[in-house]
Amino acid sequence: METFDLLLEPLRALLVQVGQFLPRLALALLVVVAGWLVAKVVRLAAHKGLRAINFHVLTERAGMDGFLRQGGMETDTTGIFAALVYWLVILAALVIGFNSVGLTYVTDLLREVVLFVPRVIVALLILAFGAYFARFIGSTLTTYCRNVGVQDGELLGRLAQYAIVGFVVLIALDQVHIGGEIIRQTFLIVIAGIVLALALAFGLGGQRWAADLLERWWSRKGPEDGK
Repeated sequence: METFDLLLEPLRALLVQVGQFLPRLALALLVVVAGWLVAKVVRLAAHKGLRAINFHVLTERAGMDGFLRQGGMETDTTGIFAALVYWLVILAALVIGFNSVGLTYVTDLLREVVLFVPRVIVALLILAFGAYFARFIGSTLTTYCRNVGVQDGELLGRLAQYAIVGFVVLIALDQVHIGGEIIRQTFLIVIAGIVLALALAFGLGGQRWAADLLERWWSRKGPEDGK
């Protein structure tokens, strides 16, 4: 009899562990299902809320939606924001669920992802408002150059727009901690290369072109200049 009890002792211990684990597993599943339902509601609310404040108009004018369409994506920037909020809630529910069953390693990994998603959202917001601001500055500069009679105003406007977009992209990438220092150095090298190329163009055989370009930008008006 004692031998039989000794043989059943591991089985009893296993059943006790299973009995302690099943309630935690049921609670984890309940949390995940509830999180999934909440995530769907939050995604719908975020999508409608962003459209209610005309955020999709801003991203369309900023050129982000057109860029996504050219890349073959069927959704717009508003849809991406709603999807990010959806997955943020899902991941938060998974963190709570795995933590309740004691899977700490998975919880730590998911917690890092949960902390990363808000940074992506902030980076997209920076891109949206920054691209809109860049296009506004470029259009304003182009209009001003046309009003004062400076030719190639569209070129100057595009250069200003692209320069602002470049800095905005750097800020967004720094927000998500993706190759910040390397990309900054690369951007500075590219800018330095462009400046050097322009300097060589003006200095080596480009004097006539430069003179014509400056003459078109600042046309002389004879005696009126001295007034």
